[in-house]
Amino acid sequence: MSATATFRIWRGTRDAGEFRDYTTSVTEGMVVLDAIHQIQAEQAGDMAVRWNCKAGKCGSCSAEINGMPRLMCMTRLNQIPLDKPVKVEPMKAFPLIRDLVTDVSWNFEVKKTIRKFRPRPADAPDGTWRMAQDDVDRVQEFRKCIECFLCQDVCHVLRDHHMHSEFIGPRFLVYAAALEMNPLDVEDRVGDLRKKHGIGLCNITKCCTKVCPEGITITDNAIIPLKERVVDQFFDPLAKLFRRHKG
Repeated sequence: MSATATFRIWRGTRDAGEFRDYTTSVTEGMVVLDAIHQIQAEQAGDMAVRWNCKAGKCGSCSAEINGMPRLMCMTRLNQIPLDKPVKVEPMKAFPLIRDLVTDVSWNFEVKKTIRKFRPRPADAPDGTWRMAQDDVDRVQEFRKCIECFLCQDVCHVLRDHHMHSEFIGPRFLVYAAALEMNPLDVEDRVGDLRKKHGIGLCNITKCCTKVCPEGITITDNAIIPLKERVVDQFFDPLAKLFRRHKG
């Protein structure tokens, strides 16, 4: 059985724009992206929206739905109230291009600043490595990231304070954690995390964990362990004493 719903969609560029209401028919099983496509096809052929897989795996259709950063393709209409307009707007942590499309290229530049994987010498006669299964499992979680950048969008350091030049954001703290916790890696990124990547700016509100569509435990499993490494290396009085004695 079909019904109708109103969607209040942001239209415009970074220079000027406004919310416009569109009423469209909705049916069982529809997601927000379905409604956006229907409006685009029937009422607003010039509306810009980014998407690709429609399966929650490409991370392209990130937006804010009723104020919450979400993937449009994974937000079912039966999960949100339709008795009032559904507000759909672009992510706020990145520059707007047009309508629902933002410029996320800053993220790819940030990724280049993180020291790359540097493996230790092979430890087996056949030139391969040996790893404990627990170590494999620990970093495997971080590989689920689809780079939707919803965690970046919800982070108040980027969203509200616009400290993009000082803080890499939760997505790339996850990326750094995947490298730092890899038992084969011997690169040291702790100094960069403290000074260049601004990990101290994160106050572990766990909002990034809450919006992750892949269910990655960003705060507890990635950010906090990295903070502990920074503290151990730079602020532990016993470690300082040991280094002074050794020197």
